[in-house]
Amino acid sequence: MSYSTAYLKKHADRLAHEFNLDGYVSIPGFYSGKELEALIEAKERYIREVVPKTPASEVYYEDKADPTTLKQLFNIWKHDAYFGDMMTQGPLPTLARIVLGEEVTPANMQYFNKPPGVGQPTPPHQDGFYFHLTPNHAVTIWIALEDIEPEQGCVKYVQGSHRHGMRWHGRTETLGFSQGMLDFGTEHDMANLVSFPCKAGHLIAHHSLTIHLADGNSTTDRSRQAFGAVYFAAACKENKETKAAYQAQLDEKLVASGKI
Repeated sequence: MSYSTAYLKKHADRLAHEFNLDGYVSIPGFYSGKELEALIEAKERYIREVVPKTPASEVYYEDKADPTTLKQLFNIWKHDAYFGDMMTQGPLPTLARIVLGEEVTPANMQYFNKPPGVGQPTPPHQDGFYFHLTPNHAVTIWIALEDIEPEQGCVKYVQGSHRHGMRWHGRTETLGFSQGMLDFGTEHDMANLVSFPCKAGHLIAHHSLTIHLADGNSTTDRSRQAFGAVYFAAACKENKETKAAYQAQLDEKLVASGKI
């Protein structure tokens, strides 16, 4: 059985403590059995039926000419009722409320993949840099859709890094992660780096200021597929003007370079 809202509420104090201490909380087997099968089937249906009708700015490929290199999908909850319900009802928003300690606003649901052989590394970054929030208090819930070993590019966190504020970010050439940390790799960073190989259905939720990264997919026969759901704390104020201006500038560069 997958985790229920009742289970999460019963263990709310422990989950909130771990999240506040480490900057993340890890729950193996959050989805399992029929629930996991249904989630994977919904993902496959979405790629098959919805992606062809989705705006190009919300669909990224490692190679735009090769559909097998699908890398990232944005806002999937806005284009499909199954994912809309998943984002707004049940365990995911419940967990978000528990770890952030207040009501939440659903912000984005994404699909991530690192295709075999071509999946690129994810640069060290803090999600909050992209969010334009005051205060920067949000959570990204990451769900593995298949078994993910280190060679496929499992997630790595700098434990406790959310307590030290926003680090300096700058432009990267990584599609889908246009900003990365420029000063990553300090002695503190490396001493507190924790890797999360995981089985399908494993959930990790991290704070918007938690530093994280992932290697590329060095395998030739295994993908690295996951969902990510982002929730903002309700008290946050989003600077929609600066966010829209940044996104427009980014889209323009991606179109000019033939990425989308």
